[in-house]
Amino acid sequence: MSLRTLFFLLICAAIATFVGVNWTEMNRPTELSLIFAHVTAPLGLVLVGLMVLLFLVFVGVMAFTQGTVLMETRRHARELAAQRELADKAEASRFTDLRQHLDQEVARLGDAVERQKQDTLSRIDRAEMGLRERPVDAEIGRLVQTVENHNRDLHARVDRLEMGLREGLADYRPAPPSVRPAVTHEPPAAEPTDPVGSITPER
Repeated sequence: MSLRTLFFLLICAAIATFVGVNWTEMNRPTELSLIFAHVTAPLGLVLVGLMVLLFLVFVGVMAFTQGTVLMETRRHARELAAQRELADKAEASRFTDLRQHLDQEVARLGDAVERQKQDTLSRIDRAEMGLRERPVDAEIGRLVQTVENHNRDLHARVDRLEMGLREGLADYRPAPPSVRPAVTHEPPAAEPTDPVGSITPER
């Protein structure tokens, strides 16, 4: 129970106690003027009735106000729920669009990888076909044949050189032992005389 409700109940209890204690005086008839007429009625009960009527009007106004506030609150709650639902739908739509975009990108990348794979496999196949058309043994055989040709050419040149040397040495006759070998170097020349040193000074 709130403090406001407790205070209201205390006021009602105090008023009821006051009326109960003074019930005799409240119930005493009194001549009352209604401006256009005069009536005889207990003044206390009339005042209590007016107070009860005022209380009921006050309660009605409070109930109406609270009902209006409650209806506005519910309306705002419904609007908030609708806005939240729209926001959730928009968020879900964005997630759906993002997922579709990611799926498209993944599919595109998968296609690119598959194309690269097919291209690589085709290149490997072409390389294998080229190797089959030009086997390694044939290439090695061609290189061996070239080396053998060079070796034969080199041997032929060496043979021609030997034959030329043999023909040149066939006409060569060595000198007889009695013949003195030619002097290959001249005797050393005499030392030059110094004309200046040979002249004697006059006395």
